[in-house]
Amino acid sequence: MRITIICEGKTERAFKPCLHDFLRGHLEGQMPALKFDAHNGSIPTKKKLRRVVSNLLNSGAKKSDAVIALTDVYPAFDDADEAKRQMNEWVGDEPRFHAHVALHDFEAWLLPHWDRIQKLAGRNSAPFGANPEGVNDQNPPAHRLARMFEAGTCRDSYNKPRDAGRILRGADLMTSINSCPELKAFVNTILKFCDESKVIE
Repeated sequence: MRITIICEGKTERAFKPCLHDFLRGHLEGQMPALKFDAHNGSIPTKKKLRRVVSNLLNSGAKKSDAVIALTDVYPAFDDADEAKRQMNEWVGDEPRFHAHVALHDFEAWLLPHWDRIQKLAGRNSAPFGANPEGVNDQNPPAHRLARMFEAGTCRDSYNKPRDAGRILRGADLMTSINSCPELKAFVNTILKFCDESKVIE
């Protein structure tokens, strides 16, 4: 099974190792070949997204069996439903394509690891809320983490490839999955392709 994940480049560098570790633990002997198709800035949109997906599914010696697009909701979309609907409309009738989002941005999936965040930032602070994916999209988690790091003793602002990777390194991704429905949906799409009995309830 070959699965390509279209994502923003910084998300790939921060998330890929943790996702691989989680899947290896849940799909022993059934691990898919995961390829990250990273784009600087944001993932393609409109006709370009359709073209990229079509090429991944239909061209080359190592064609993908499935393609997943993973994008932040903020700032391009009003909500998760709009983002997924729009991506599916851009790609068209293609059952091998699946649209997923990080609500409101990727950093929401870091918030369940609050103890690690405080340690890296060098600042004790109350969590931004009980629901990581419900953090206000006008003041998204990434912006809040930047301010927290800048106010802490780490002497640096939050940097996604560096700090998100450090927050997730060795962490149990299930902690975030259990707190973040959109992350659970994304992970379950991968699990369904490989072994539907492993889907997380």
